[in-house]
Amino acid sequence: MDASTPYTPPKIWVWNKPSGGRFANINRPIAGPTHDQALPVGRHPLQLYSLATPNGVKVTVMLEELLALGHAGAEYDAWLVRINEGQQFGSGFVAVNPNSKIPALMDRSDPERPVRVFESGAILMYLAEKFGHALLPPPGHPAHAECLSWLFWQMGAAPYLGGGFGHFYAYAPTKIEYAIDRFAMEVKRQLDVLDRRLAESEYLAGDAYTIADIAVWPWYGVLAKGLVYEAGEFLQVREYTHVQRWTNQIAQRPAVKRGRMVNRVSGDPKSQLHERHDAGDFDTKTQDKVAPAKSPGGASDQ
Repeated sequence: MDASTPYTPPKIWVWNKPSGGRFANINRPIAGPTHDQALPVGRHPLQLYSLATPNGVKVTVMLEELLALGHAGAEYDAWLVRINEGQQFGSGFVAVNPNSKIPALMDRSDPERPVRVFESGAILMYLAEKFGHALLPPPGHPAHAECLSWLFWQMGAAPYLGGGFGHFYAYAPTKIEYAIDRFAMEVKRQLDVLDRRLAESEYLAGDAYTIADIAVWPWYGVLAKGLVYEAGEFLQVREYTHVQRWTNQIAQRPAVKRGRMVNRVSGDPKSQLHERHDAGDFDTKTQDKVAPAKSPGGASDQ
């Protein structure tokens, strides 16, 4: 059946064929683990299991920002979860996040009472509160409400960008005009929402950089630079001049540059730090510095 074929939904939907598209091999209508696989645990109290998708980048940027602010307790181990291979369905990962999505965080500061945190927005709030409301205005301040409003705006809006526009524009097995038009319209409306806010405010919550910016930037900042879905020209992202200003401003932050590298598996090898277990790893363990594996015959595996 193609996009031009009329479709009448059955009375009861049954999962009886692959869904198609780029992620068909990991899509399924049930939860729970598919295999037994324990999670590794490093030496720091904070253990992150993630991948450098926009949601994953939120948390690594947050952790690097906390370290830059002098919060030594924010040192962390970041373990790579290859979602295309279904590693998020291992029993250990599902125990941390029953929704089987990255990122997932385990706080082992108290070994007797480890704390699991899942959903990227919840992780940002948890870390901000853990470290004395770092990058989160104090409760009762108007900026606190503004910050949380934009944080939750992003959590509700991003599915239209990723699961909606991104899926049908870039990943679906067929191009469906109605679906692409529907989600392109919504994404452009969202960009306009951001542009209007940033026309009146340096950052989303006001004059200060907060977890709201950390949450929104990996999705809409990267989109504004035309670096996701190859859709910059299609969406005319350059029209949103205030979003462009904000995007460039945040991109220059050293902690943001570091956070974007963690758990990254694509792009320039110099920008990929598959796992991070120490601050020095940025200087010594990016993919351009990691020797390729040797095959039994002595040749390098490509």
